[in-house]
Formats: sequence, C-alpha cells, structure tokens
Amino acid sequence: MLKIEHYTKKYGDKVAVDDLSLHIAPGEIYGFIGHNGAGKTTTLKSCAGILDFESGGIYIDGVSIKDDPIGCKKKMAYIPDNPDLYAYMSGIKYLNFIADIYGVGENERAEKTAKYAEMFALTGDLAQPISSYSHGMKQKLALISALIHSPKLILMDEPFVGLDPIASHRLKETMREICDEGGAIFFSTHVLEVAEKLCDKVAIIKNGKLIASGTMEEVKGNSSLEQVFLELEEEK
Repeated sequence: MLKIEHYTKKYGDKVAVDDLSLHIAPGEIYGFIGHNGAGKTTTLKSCAGILDFESGGIYIDGVSIKDDPIGCKKKMAYIPDNPDLYAYMSGIKYLNFIADIYGVGENERAEKTAKYAEMFALTGDLAQPISSYSHGMKQKLALISALIHSPKLILMDEPFVGLDPIASHRLKETMREICDEGGAIFFSTHVLEVAEKLCDKVAIIKNGKLIASGTMEEVKGNSSLEQVFLELEEEK
C-alpha cells in the first residue's frame, strides 16, 4: 500500500532523511518512532505529497507520488501533529468541505459524520466554530475528516497527542478495524507503550537513518520496545 524506496530528503546541505526504504502492506499498522528531529514528520509529509524530495521513490498502491500526486491523494488521508483547520468554519461545514473535495455522496457523508462524531464525542460541537475548539477537539475533527472518504492509506503524525483516554482507545479500535478491512496505517508516535501494543510492524529512525525495522517481535525480541529504543538511541 505504501512503498518507500531509497528516499532521501535534504534541507539545503542538511540531510534530513538518508536512503530510507520501507514497505507497508495492506492490513498493517506500522509504527514510526525516533527522537525529535529524527526525520519522522519529514518522511510523512513526503509520503503525503506535501514535501518534494531529492532522490528515491514513494508509491501509494503502486502509483508514484511524484508522477500522479492527485491520484495518490485520493487514496489516502494525512493527519498532521497540529491540525491547521479553517477556524472560521463550523465543524460540520468543515467536514462537508472535505467530503466535497473527495466526492463523498450525501448519504455516505451523513452516515460517516454521525458515526465518527458520536465515537469521538463531538456531535454536540459540530455546529460551533472551529475557533472555539480545544486542541483535542481539533484533533478529533481532523480524524473524522480523514476517515470520511474511507482512505486505503492513513498517514498520522503523533495522532494520540491531545486526545483524552476514551478518544485514544476509540482511535486504536478504529485503526485496527480499518486495517482488518484491508487498509494500511503508517504513523509516528512518542508513546512507545501504544506502539508496542498496537503495531504489527515498527521502524526506528535516528538522525535520518533507519536503524531497525520489522515485526514487533523481530525488533524488540524479549525486551520492551522502550528498552530497545533507548539502547539504539545511546549507540554512537
């Protein structure tokens, strides 16, 4: 569903991500972990078609993000770590705006909006302007907008930041359901306990270089993910 092949991204002379290759298959929840500045957000933005890159290729369901960015974006959703929503819109107007972009029919959008707004306890706030929303409410609205067109691939940058425990639990359940139905999720997180329990596979990036990847068992062995991560971080 997502194929990253020898991806390299530079900012001037600084190499932010160096020769990264990862494959995320349908049905997989793939965690992406690393310290701040390791290259996680840069990679996710390139996968989403927001950032250009110097070399390598990124393919969504077999299609190059460089050759057909619009076609790729129709198949995916991207949720940044700090959603930048249109503050002057109400929640429901924003969801309808996103549904219009993706050509979601009226019945389907109404059904999805009702389902996910209830799931994330946002139903009573949809008529309010987004400018009145807390960070957690904006995060929930961004999640609903990402799910409304049933994407095959979901890219998420720190999706649990700002969510209350109930919303976090429901998001985890939804992520598993999406992948059980053949979707794929690639997300970054600092919450290693969540990654350990939720992910089928995990990749660890350090200073722009991939230092470990594979199934959770392959990466952590008999240790905890936190222990493995700290040991790899300490290595020169």
